[in-house]
Amino acid sequence: MIHSDHGTQFTAWTFSERARKSGLLPSMESVGDCYDNAMMEAFWSRMQVELLDSRRWKTRVELANAIFEYLEVFHNRRRRHSSLGMLTPIEFELNNINTTTQAA
Repeated sequence: MIHSDHGTQFTAWTFSERARKSGLLPSMESVGDCYDNAMMEAFWSRMQVELLDSRRWKTRVELANAIFEYLEVFHNRRRRHSSLGMLTPIEFELNNINTTTQAA
């Protein structure tokens, strides 16, 4: 999924068509909703500071591997999120599964 605003580069037919042919689903914020994109903007900002600006990348493959590592190892398993009560996403999901199972 590609989440974007309504900029002309993202609303162009050629962009949408190329994304779909690549197996990606274009997604855009609602018109006039300034909060709709806030979570994604916050995520990209953190990834920029914590990973992308940390060094220069020699190849696209090296960068793709670093992004995968950032998401799957650091962001989801080790990085604590204030919006999740200072839990990692994995801890939050496990707590919710356990709470839901106990309530049933």
